[in-house]
Amino acid sequence: MQIGVIGATGTIGSRVVTEALQRGHHVTAFSRDASGITSQRENLRWASVDVLDAASIGAVLPGLDVLISGFQPGNAAKDFADTVRRSIEDPTVYAVAAQALLKALESHPRTRLIVIGGAGSLEIEPGVVHADHEELIHASLDGLGLPRQYAVAVRGHREALNVLRASNRLWTYFSPAEQIAPGERTGRFRIGGDQPVLDADGLSRISAEDAAVALVDEAELPRFVQRRFTVGY
Repeated sequence: MQIGVIGATGTIGSRVVTEALQRGHHVTAFSRDASGITSQRENLRWASVDVLDAASIGAVLPGLDVLISGFQPGNAAKDFADTVRRSIEDPTVYAVAAQALLKALESHPRTRLIVIGGAGSLEIEPGVVHADHEELIHASLDGLGLPRQYAVAVRGHREALNVLRASNRLWTYFSPAEQIAPGERTGRFRIGGDQPVLDADGLSRISAEDAAVALVDEAELPRFVQRRFTVGY
């Protein structure tokens, strides 16, 4: 397959690139400015794209079977605090990116889109969304070591999901587990829909490596077109 990855230098995006290449796919890795990137691997090419500009995205879509977007403001893998700050300053950026991606797909309707989003829009019980409950979201942010102001970014991710849900394009939204960090690629996890997948200790967690496995699985064999899915141990 021809797979594009936006945010290919990020924590999840870089692992999606590695996972896809290891499975024999051809990957176009996108960054805001790829001119200075020297990393070279077989079946990998780098290109620049502005995920907030539909015309920029549309120009790189020809030939792609699937576009996976791990867009975050800034580069969380290099400066997580900067990404947190930017997300708080402009939480609408996630919905704007979703709108630009969908606009670009109007001229490439057969290209599938997978958006890596947030866990805050998952339902803690049917019809009850984490992002809508101030005390719950603050408790989660406290546990993750994030400032409580980041709640606006959590809701920003949820708005991006709502933008996708209003579209008839071939989109999929991926909510990672609440706790996600670099770790081990086990290939063993469970898949859920709109509710988080909890382990025996009641925790929602996944390694970035296994999140990448789940994303490339979905790219290869789509199960959640026009739907959201999540994973966890």
